Amino acid sequence: MIKINLLPQKRAKRVTVREPGSKDIVIGAAALAGAAALVFVLVDRPRRSKLSDLREANEQLAGEIAAKNEQLKGYAEMKKAADEADERAKAINRLMSAKVVPANVLHELGEIVTPGHLPTMTEETARKTGNGPLSDPNRRFDLAWDPTKIWITSFTDSAKDGSFRLEGNAQAQTDIVQLSKRMQASAYFEDASQALEERQSDRETGITYYHFVITGKVAY
Repeated sequence: MIKINLLPQKRAKRVTVREPGSKDIVIGAAALAGAAALVFVLVDRPRRSKLSDLREANEQLAGEIAAKNEQLKGYAEMKKAADEADERAKAINRLMSAKVVPANVLHELGEIVTPGHLPTMTEETARKTGNGPLSDPNRRFDLAWDPTKIWITSFTDSAKDGSFRLEGNAQAQTDIVQLSKRMQASAYFEDASQALEERQSDRETGITYYHFVITGKVAY
């Protein structure tokens, strides 16, 4: 038997898709503009302001540094001269504590053991110890030598014949060679030569060094 449903059927609701109108576009654009303005006010502008402050502070600091540098002009040269004078004074004091000798000899030894200084030489000696074509390779100085690597322990001279005996210690053999060359070239010493060189070791630290003796005559 066929059944027929005579009850009225509910119709499905029709969904209507509405195209965005000009009003919606205006609202969206206004929202984007508001968001952009908010980002600018809360994020971008503070960052720009902070960056500007940093640049201004940096320029001010650079100006202060330049002013300080201008005030300190020449300080490095004065400090270098003071350091050299201090090293020379220390060397002379060590010699004076060993024995009182003529002032000119003390001064010459002080010059020899001062970094960057050379002994008092005649023109001929200066040519032989220099780097020119007339120089003698066996008498040439090492201008980069650091004399602080040696320390003089005693200096004695004889009033009879003017002979002297200089004793000291050095970190390396090359330091003794450089000291001997400078004393040989000095106008204040004659026949300066190395008389003794022996390797020793400190009992407490175990550090090795070279004990040396240089002999010759003082040119009074």
